[in-house]
Amino acid sequence: MSPHRTRRMSHSYNDIPVGVLAVQKLARSCCPQLRWKKETIFKASTFVLTYLAYTCYHMSRKPISVVKSVLHTNCSDTVVHNTSSNDCGYAPFDDSNAPALFAALDSAFLFSYAAAMFVSGFVAERVSLRYFLAFGMIFSGVFSYLFGIAKTWSIHAMSYFIFVQVCAGISQTTGWPGVVALIGRWFGKSKRGLIFGIWNSHTSIGNILGTLIAAQYVEKDWALSFIMPGIIIAVIGFVLFLFLVDCPEMVGCNPQASSTVVDRSPPNDSDIEDNAYDADVNYRPSERTPILDRPTAHGNAHGERPIGLKDALLIPGVIEFSLCLFFSKLVSYTFLYWLPLYIQSSSTLGPTLSADLSILFDVGGIFGAIVAGMISDWSGMSATTCTVMLFLASPVLLVYQEYGATSVFVSVFLLMVAGFLVNGPYALITTSVSAELGQHSSLEGNAKALATVTAIIDGTGSIGAAVGPLMAGMISSAGWQNVFYMLIISDFIAMLLLVRLVKKECTRVTRSRIRIE
Repeated sequence: MSPHRTRRMSHSYNDIPVGVLAVQKLARSCCPQLRWKKETIFKASTFVLTYLAYTCYHMSRKPISVVKSVLHTNCSDTVVHNTSSNDCGYAPFDDSNAPALFAALDSAFLFSYAAAMFVSGFVAERVSLRYFLAFGMIFSGVFSYLFGIAKTWSIHAMSYFIFVQVCAGISQTTGWPGVVALIGRWFGKSKRGLIFGIWNSHTSIGNILGTLIAAQYVEKDWALSFIMPGIIIAVIGFVLFLFLVDCPEMVGCNPQASSTVVDRSPPNDSDIEDNAYDADVNYRPSERTPILDRPTAHGNAHGERPIGLKDALLIPGVIEFSLCLFFSKLVSYTFLYWLPLYIQSSSTLGPTLSADLSILFDVGGIFGAIVAGMISDWSGMSATTCTVMLFLASPVLLVYQEYGATSVFVSVFLLMVAGFLVNGPYALITTSVSAELGQHSSLEGNAKALATVTAIIDGTGSIGAAVGPLMAGMISSAGWQNVFYMLIISDFIAMLLLVRLVKKECTRVTRSRIRIE
């Protein structure tokens, strides 16, 4: 084996996750005759691990929307759903101002999430994403656990709950910039909308799992509705620490865009044997400090300098899609945090059944994300795809508000259609569109913009996600129909914000057809 080869192999044990090295060693000892397609294996593992990661992020956000119905109960109910100082719920949520307190909890999480997201994207471009995601998930689990343990410890201070929600919001910002940057590094642009559409189902799956887990315990011991998701996300975070690979270059795979110098010395027999399932590592300057990349005179290890906030905002389309996501996410997160309570208040269903029925919105969202991605791939018109779905969503929301409570069948159908149309544009913007803008031609191949652009778009959207539930908490006291009017207006504004981009897309398609003819 050549000295250069030996040097590169030595770096593998400093940079490659210990779980990957263990699997590699096991595969060599158990199945030495097999030859694995290394790049395919690492792509598949990255897809699965990031999918599990963000499923857990959303799973741990969902319990609060389910537990609201038992934190504050109707004092005239004959059945008491939890143990507290009186029959109205768990203090301090047992007073008539409970909706305002719930809105404050939601806002504490969402505003801290939105503010920290911009910083998180900046940090994600400059650190190891394996450490970034793993520790973010573990801390998210800790704060979910601390919210639930308040019942066990009989903590009733509103300041405690606000503090936990703020810390949870900051911890959760590690998720989106990290997972999108990883998928962008490992997967090319071919069928990006479809790949991201399927991958983005983790958002809805996480919401569904979070709802089902929380609903399982909500009437028995609501503390477990938070504790169980907290344990799960922390465990999966540790799994990511063991197996997640930051980038293709680290394991000798072809990067999407790289200036890495490849060793082209003729391989000997040992090299060929090692290539069966080998973490063939190119030199990476994070040997001594694996969390941080040491910058060089040219910016970083691969000659790419992370872009700043101002440069990212100048990328064509970033501002429009960011503002559009503000209003799209406002609608989606209002449903996320208030739908179970709305269903319970507008029907005769109990907390558990209301929570179970609310998952249909997320089921529709799974199909909406996939279809939006497929249409975007086929047409090359992502802004137009979002606009059409937003246009159709408004009347569906109005119909659901008017007739959703008439029967279970009508409610099921309308919830799925609403989820399809609301979450389709939201999913497309936060995945395929963000990745496309993060690798825009104006960046001249610089791959160190993905997390920054993603954080700007999702951070702006997260401000809307914070505003929506807050306004819903204030408006709902005057009637739930006012909340739906707010959501319809938000959808209409989101649609208008994309008009300029839709016009550009239509002009481009028209010109290309004229050239063909």
